[in-house]
Amino acid sequence: MGTLSHVMRLTVSILVTLLITSKSVEGKKNVLVFIGDDAGFLQSAYNNTVCQTPNLDKLAARSLTFTQGYTSVSSCSPSRSVLLSGIPQHQNGMYGLRHIPHHFVSFDDVRSLPLVLASHGIRTGLIGKKHVGPPEVYKFDYERSTDQYINDQIGRNITFMHGFVKEFLQAKDDRPFFLYIGFYDSHRTRPQDIETFGPFHNLWGTGKPGMGLIKDWTPQVYNPDDVIVPYFLPDNDVTRRDIAAMYTSFGRMDQGIGLFLSELEKAGYLDDTLIMFTADNGIAFPNAKTNLYEPGMGEPMMISTPQNKHSWGQFSDALASTMDFTPTILDWFGVPYPDYALNGLKVSLTGRSLLPLTSSHLGAEQDFSVVYSSHDFHEVTMPYPMRVLRQGQYRLIHNLNNRMPYPLASDLFYSPTYMEILNRTKAGIPTKWFKTLQQYYYRDEWELFDLTFDPEELHNLAYEPSHADVLSGMKKKLIEWQWQTNDPWVCMPHGVLILGQCYPMLNEPAK
Repeated sequence: MGTLSHVMRLTVSILVTLLITSKSVEGKKNVLVFIGDDAGFLQSAYNNTVCQTPNLDKLAARSLTFTQGYTSVSSCSPSRSVLLSGIPQHQNGMYGLRHIPHHFVSFDDVRSLPLVLASHGIRTGLIGKKHVGPPEVYKFDYERSTDQYINDQIGRNITFMHGFVKEFLQAKDDRPFFLYIGFYDSHRTRPQDIETFGPFHNLWGTGKPGMGLIKDWTPQVYNPDDVIVPYFLPDNDVTRRDIAAMYTSFGRMDQGIGLFLSELEKAGYLDDTLIMFTADNGIAFPNAKTNLYEPGMGEPMMISTPQNKHSWGQFSDALASTMDFTPTILDWFGVPYPDYALNGLKVSLTGRSLLPLTSSHLGAEQDFSVVYSSHDFHEVTMPYPMRVLRQGQYRLIHNLNNRMPYPLASDLFYSPTYMEILNRTKAGIPTKWFKTLQQYYYRDEWELFDLTFDPEELHNLAYEPSHADVLSGMKKKLIEWQWQTNDPWVCMPHGVLILGQCYPMLNEPAK
């Protein structure tokens, strides 16, 4: 009897354990974030009928897709720092690119998303491109990143990345998880490697002699005659070849997303994981990357929640931002934002959770009528701070250093598309571009565009009396946000900030 009693107790104990475990797994919430590098609107969900993106198409079919998703800053490291902290780059301190010789990092006291989640018992992981610092601020429990591996291996080799994704998802750890996967596609190739690997590293990993083989990637090669040339680029053979190469690189990311989502499903997490997809900034072409016009600020953005399947396959016109990712993820986990100060000012999130948009479209989009962006540097040699408010049909840009010519990121300068514009301009040959180089380089301090009637943003309304009231109202709102986020540039370019007040410098140009 004693033995039977022991067996019964053991059996009951096992059943209880299984029930508890089952309930725990069933109620668990996880997050998976994909972020592309210089990735644009190339998937079918954004009406690109040429670039083949079957895996992003599948994700879109189970996501809410944003038609007006925006980056918080059109530069790699600063953008990623905002997504992972919830606060703008001028507040978190990552004013430009992290790596040598640029050397920008966030302030030591920033409470990043991985730190906040870890303090609430959530397992954190990063696979792929990181490009933010310092390590103590952006610390993940599990990290296989560009801090440890060659960029192309950990960010483009989807087979290499897959091993780490599998390792993370199959770990014997019952905690909910946050997994952040950063691709290096579709970033441009370094200038010294373009001839060998193609302008978007599109030849690397193809299995051809000297290229190595990414066994999980089936390269897609495009005819330049078939690609879609966006309005902000010149339509010529050089640009078309450039875009075709980008499509191939983008397709490698798409196949990686499919591979990793399959691994998520195999691990049993597909039905309890919030999945988000976006990019850091616009595509690596003129008028896009590093700019805060529509092509540089606009980003692909999707959010898939297993709790609100009625939002799958739907589209939202809400103005959403990468600044909304941190509050969304905290909302998903039910984790409060920490109460802390940074540089003497209490930190509060100005982004919003996107989850209400997935549960109901009745009035929810009205709360997403404005979005802000903030840019200071890309490379350290590119001081061109901008503050932007996108509201309704208007975009307001404040160019704080507009008296200098707009600086060019090195990868944009050596791109075939830009070199063609430069050489044609030098030779006095028509560029077939929608702007001249002079218009691109020299900008008004204030730029106000009506995107409904001027989607190409060529007609600046900031100095037209008919839009004085619009300009005044948007200026006021933008400056209020700058004060709220402790912006060191809030008094620029005509004043200096001292002890919380702006003092005029009387530096207007002579008339």
